[in-house]
Amino acid sequence: MSQVELAQALGTFQTVISAVERGARGLSLQQAVRFAHTLKVSPDDILGESRELDGPFKDRRFVRRLQKIEKLSKRKKQALLVTLDNFLKGAGVS
Repeated sequence: MSQVELAQALGTFQTVISAVERGARGLSLQQAVRFAHTLKVSPDDILGESRELDGPFKDRRFVRRLQKIEKLSKRKKQALLVTLDNFLKGAGVS
């Protein structure tokens, strides 16, 4: 979901969503619950209390993308892995 789509769903502005993502603006408990409901995650995920963030991935955006990838078909996951491998190879990461 893009920042614009999220802002529309929450009845706010894209700049507000951007500020929250950057950590420049906080959320009230009620806002965190609304965000969580709209994004179909738990309030803990929004508040940074997810156990997943205790692991090797500290960036919530990365974790959310991994959760989306997990829902892909086996074929699409394989195609994505090939793309990622090629990107990493080109970036000099092995």
